[in-house]
Amino acid sequence: MKGSEFLRKVKKAAKKNGWSFEWHPDIGKGSHGMLVVNGKVTILRNLADELKTGTFHGMLKQLELKEQDL
Repeated sequence: MKGSEFLRKVKKAAKKNGWSFEWHPDIGKGSHGMLVVNGKVTILRNLADELKTGTFHGMLKQLELKEQDL
């Protein structure tokens, strides 16, 4: 899954479930940006790159989400 797809799915899940959602592409070094969902924060790297499995699961854990939520 690419970073842009992850961002889109999280945004859709947040809207569906009434969660707060913030995307700050300007906060972070280089191509990194900050994603905030329900007060939980994770850093999302270059949106065009493919997310590695461990990175994907780590981001879900930081946001306290499950794959089924997306």
